[in-house]
Amino acid sequence: MDSQGETSFVAGARAAAEAMRDLFEPTPLQRNDFLSDRWGGEVWLKREDLTPVRSYKLRGAFNAMRKALAARPDQRRFVCASAGNHAQGMAYACRHFDTEGVVFMPVTTPQQKIDKTRQFGGGRVQIRLVGDYFDATLAAAQAFCAEAGALFLPPFDHADVVEGQATVALEILEVLPQPDLIVVPVGGGGLASGIVRVLETLAPASRMRLVEPVGAASLRRALAAGHVVTLPEVDNFVDGAAVARIGDLNFAELARFRPEEVLLAPENRICATMLEMLNIEGMVLEPAGALTVDALRDLGPPGGRTVVCVVSGGNFDFERLPDVKERALRWDGRKKYYILRLPQRPGALRDFLAMLGPEDDIARFEYLKKSARNFGSVLLGIETSARTNFESLEARMADAGFQWLDITEDAVITSLIV
Repeated sequence: MDSQGETSFVAGARAAAEAMRDLFEPTPLQRNDFLSDRWGGEVWLKREDLTPVRSYKLRGAFNAMRKALAARPDQRRFVCASAGNHAQGMAYACRHFDTEGVVFMPVTTPQQKIDKTRQFGGGRVQIRLVGDYFDATLAAAQAFCAEAGALFLPPFDHADVVEGQATVALEILEVLPQPDLIVVPVGGGGLASGIVRVLETLAPASRMRLVEPVGAASLRRALAAGHVVTLPEVDNFVDGAAVARIGDLNFAELARFRPEEVLLAPENRICATMLEMLNIEGMVLEPAGALTVDALRDLGPPGGRTVVCVVSGGNFDFERLPDVKERALRWDGRKKYYILRLPQRPGALRDFLAMLGPEDDIARFEYLKKSARNFGSVLLGIETSARTNFESLEARMADAGFQWLDITEDAVITSLIV
């Protein structure tokens, strides 16, 4: 794309940023002492979790709606398919512009997300629950648009949405005109493609690293293939970035990156980062919002460089906290699951319990079935204070003749029985 085109894009992003001030002030860009001290550089956090809807998605939804209304003032009904931040962003924009919104969500959407979307809409948004899976929800939303003459508002693969997300970069550069590195999360790619277009014009010396969850690495897979691909399956835990196919428009901008420039964050490790930021910094981050902070583990010591992590959102349902704690413990090696073959004789359980160390705690004990007349299978979950304690425990179990299967990292088995 020529330089004039890029200049035009930046001018459009500036106009979007100016219009956005009717909704909210620029989100803070904060130096984080804890992360800076840990990694030995200057680590700054762009706090998109502090927008009115606690995510950057408001920017793109607002800008797309603003431009649509400028082109067609009679367009008074907007539609989206989303169970998360995009739905809340569109609802907030509908209230601001006094337009009607129809949000299609899967039937399985948690009530908390439904209530928040309705609240942000301020009485101007209808919510329709359709389909068990998102594909059915999306199809219903698009069919409704065709029938009702409404305008569909896509979550990321749209030029006006990308332009709105690009305002994040403008706000960063107002505080730090030439950061050494900006780390950006990737789901559908709208945020990343908007930021890269601003940087290449206003801060060409600044580098970017992108981050995806391991279970939804659609951009990295596309870069390796040389074209957009659809992942056959996606781990939905990092729901704000769990996208099976990077946006076509966005891939055209992000194709300049090498696959190794897209970092992959393991879902369980992200949970450890979420807990750390909550306990130490008092920051409530959703899984996608913790992606860039988690990626600092893979970047190596910043060495004096200025690193900006875009914290994309903080819409975390605390009903998920037990699962987050569980995953964090497993990543840290302080929790394991076994299927234990326990002899069916008096005293066998007592013998096993005697092998536990002083810092080992049984968190799960459940008979599964008798695998033979004289033995039973037990699902056993153990928490401890240090991963090395499991080496000692397993050695004692082996010396006593117990047989077991460690299923901690077996995603198939644990998803069925844990």
